[in-house]
Amino acid sequence: MLSALTQRRRFSDLSEQEVLALAISSEEDDARIYRSFAERLRKDYPASGAVFDGMAMEEDGHRQRLIDLHRTRFGEVIPLIRREHVAGFYARRPVWLAANLSLETIRGEARAMEQAAQDFYTRAAARTPDAATRKLLGDLAAAEAGHERHARGLETRHLPDDARAEEDATAKRQFILTWVQPGLAGLMDGSVSTLAPIFATAFATQDTGTTFLVGSAASVGAGISMGFTEAAHDDGVLSGRGSPLKRGIASGVMTTIGGMGHALPYLIPDFRTATTIAIAVVFVELWAIAWIQNRFLETPFLRAALQVVLGGALVFAAGVLIGGG
Repeated sequence: MLSALTQRRRFSDLSEQEVLALAISSEEDDARIYRSFAERLRKDYPASGAVFDGMAMEEDGHRQRLIDLHRTRFGEVIPLIRREHVAGFYARRPVWLAANLSLETIRGEARAMEQAAQDFYTRAAARTPDAATRKLLGDLAAAEAGHERHARGLETRHLPDDARAEEDATAKRQFILTWVQPGLAGLMDGSVSTLAPIFATAFATQDTGTTFLVGSAASVGAGISMGFTEAAHDDGVLSGRGSPLKRGIASGVMTTIGGMGHALPYLIPDFRTATTIAIAVVFVELWAIAWIQNRFLETPFLRAALQVVLGGALVFAAGVLIGGG
């Protein structure tokens, strides 16, 4: 690892031919990344897939012009030099290697790619004293700026407002199916199902330490159970609900959070203070659930609040009655 770092060349030490070769290899890499984006998007977002196909073709065109320039100035043999061979050269984050990238993540990554390349070439051109190298780097910066303008033109051609709105709606629906619904189900289960054991223990023992241990065990156990159940019962292939791992994480984590919210106040030694804060936290959790239902699932807020608060109040009352008896 250390030897690999010490063997990297400084950008300032590269010759004009090597800078040109580096630009050629970078354009080739970016074209491949854009094609991988297009392939990921083609099924669910065909208009955006067409945009990235066009951007890949644009990179190919720039690469070919750079090759022609290299052939004119330096001959047929292009030195093998890539981004990872040069210290301080901008690096592409391997985000395209991740599965199930969201549409907005891919769009944002493409914008960042073009901007990073343009900024690097601009800064490099300003630092070099050699006129020919300065011109070459300036031309590369202009080429990258041209990519961004061309990308906007491709979006206008392939991604009109109605197509973008449709794709954004599809992306929002996928986000809700993969993250919001499992997370909301977990939050509801964790917030409501743990009310009875936590408050039954609290009123039966009036011992905050015991109540906290019972609440923590109930919350973590429910989180593990909900997470495994969500991940195992649907692989997402037929339902289109997305990665079972993501859904399992969303459900499990939110279930645990929902239970721990009103278990944590029992870290306070005073029973009355801890219970008062725990009850207040319960109401905040229940109203948060109602807000999420209204915000993402378009459930009328009053109906969602009535359902959640009524259900929570019944479970809370059961816990108090059992513990008080």
